[in-house]
Amino acid sequence: MRRCFYLLVLLSLLVSSCRKDELIFVSDSSVVSIPVQLEDYQGFYLLNEGNMGMNRATIDWFNYETGLYTRDIFSERNPTLPRELGDVGNDLKIYGTKAYATINASNFIEVFDVATGKHIKQIHLPNCRYLAFANGKAYVSSFSGKIEITPNAEIGFVAEIDTISLQVTRRVDVGYQPEEMVISGTKLYVANSGGYREPHYDTTVSVVDLTHFTEIKKIEVAPNLHRMQVDTRGDIYVSSRGNYKEIPPNLYVIDTTLDEVKQKLNIPVSNMTLDDDKLYYYANAYQTNTNTHAVSFGILDTATKQVIRPAIITDGTAKQLVMPYGIAVNPETKEIYITDAQDYIGNGYLYCYSADGRLKWKTTTGNIPAHLAFIRL
Repeated sequence: MRRCFYLLVLLSLLVSSCRKDELIFVSDSSVVSIPVQLEDYQGFYLLNEGNMGMNRATIDWFNYETGLYTRDIFSERNPTLPRELGDVGNDLKIYGTKAYATINASNFIEVFDVATGKHIKQIHLPNCRYLAFANGKAYVSSFSGKIEITPNAEIGFVAEIDTISLQVTRRVDVGYQPEEMVISGTKLYVANSGGYREPHYDTTVSVVDLTHFTEIKKIEVAPNLHRMQVDTRGDIYVSSRGNYKEIPPNLYVIDTTLDEVKQKLNIPVSNMTLDDDKLYYYANAYQTNTNTHAVSFGILDTATKQVIRPAIITDGTAKQLVMPYGIAVNPETKEIYITDAQDYIGNGYLYCYSADGRLKWKTTTGNIPAHLAFIRL
């Protein structure tokens, strides 16, 4: 009896410590929607950020053809790697046959194969944030220095990575704590936040000439810039988080011909996504002086710069969302996806809405679901 007990203990230790056997970890899957065959898209990956310092970033996968949602698929597909992807998954994008995930506090970009979900390479880059792609190059914004609120925070930079060799080829200094980026023509636009230098936030968008990879201009916008989108006319939408006190969050439009702000839209935006001529957004505006959160949603017509729908969710289910966090729109079905980070500690949720804002399905995700990347057939 005692011998059997020791054998069981030994077996349990081997199972808990080994990651070489692919059977050690099996992802949790469930059918969440009716299977459908789309013309252009197979599914999407979802990057769960994971709470800072907890090493809980994970990647989920949804398949339209089966209606199956799979949690933590990256661990299952990569049994020889540590199960934990890293500390804070900050962005996820697909370019060609590869997917790129910035793991911010772990200081690397995870590159994996889109079709198989298998690891290709980790590219080490300090405090990496967001991604943009053009002409066979990946561009990654970096806070440069360590995670620390200090008036002496380092100036940030953007690194250029060749998507074939997966090597950093060039870098250019921009503003303080650069966040999202967009590309228009031969120019890269970078939203500088200055978040580490609170209350002395950066207020500029850096304009980088991609040919020579030099900063050619700084556009004065507003404090604590974050999100960016660019429409088919070349207009850039950049969100300001304000200073959480007397300066409220807002949305600005930049003219890429003149490289200057041409409009202030008086719309608070925490996150946004662009599909055709529609800008889908939500705001979860926090004010320290009142300790309040104001949640709002909307859809903006980028042609007229007018709000055409003051609510994305139209069936009354918006009250189910505790903490809206990520937002995306399927370019083919026009389904709207909104993630809910809940309390930032436990698992979150992913909600799928029809184009007219009615809930189709929801499912449990990992910790702090944030970034969706759609996979083309």
